[in-house]
Amino acid sequence: MRHSKIGSVMTGDVVCAEFGTPFKEVARLLAHHRIGGLPVVDGDERVMGVVSGSDLMRDQARTAPSPEPRQRPRLRLLPQGRSQWDRNVSVQAHSAGQLMSRPAVTVHAEDTVAVAARMMAQHGVERLPVVDEEDRLVGIVTRRDLLQLFLRPDADLHRDVVEDVLDGALRLPLTAVSVDVHDGVVSLAGEVERRIEATVAQRMAQQIDGVIDVVSELTWRIDDSVGETVDAELKDVADAWIDKL
Repeated sequence: MRHSKIGSVMTGDVVCAEFGTPFKEVARLLAHHRIGGLPVVDGDERVMGVVSGSDLMRDQARTAPSPEPRQRPRLRLLPQGRSQWDRNVSVQAHSAGQLMSRPAVTVHAEDTVAVAARMMAQHGVERLPVVDEEDRLVGIVTRRDLLQLFLRPDADLHRDVVEDVLDGALRLPLTAVSVDVHDGVVSLAGEVERRIEATVAQRMAQQIDGVIDVVSELTWRIDDSVGETVDAELKDVADAWIDKL
């Protein structure tokens, strides 16, 4: 079964910043390129973190004094003779390195898009820097890039189910299972020899890039989940596939 690799959907020409890139330059880069965030790299192009528009807004919110429209701010004298407003005002971050979220959550070009989607969901991020084996920046993949996979035509999904799952992995007769795909939803119907084949067919079809859901109406002659005699080689292959899904 083929899975799209991150390298096939990532953007290779990455807008990035260095640790000392000023606040205003970070804001300009985000606005000019119409992006939500960018990686922060060191002198060797290794990813140190990610700075986003949300980081900039959060910093501004943190440093802004609390509004007190009916009271004038009081000036108080510090022991060293310095003065400050009697409000809690934090020191503002001035560079990308001070603003960025770290450590960066990264992926490799050879990882699958399923890995990227899972990491985005787990970490609550919308973009992932793509790095090489030495953690140097080679690209970036965004949630929008991954969503493009769900625009795959139904005909392409149908071909993958038939060729990669039913014929390629399970070696089932093409007349045994009928496949219908509508708006990304795969429907499987027919009869297979063993229940394990029906289970694997459904789970493998679900893992195809672009498939939204799988509705299985498959039946089986032998229920090998309740101690029926099964072909050991087939069961080992099926169990291995299930473990990986």
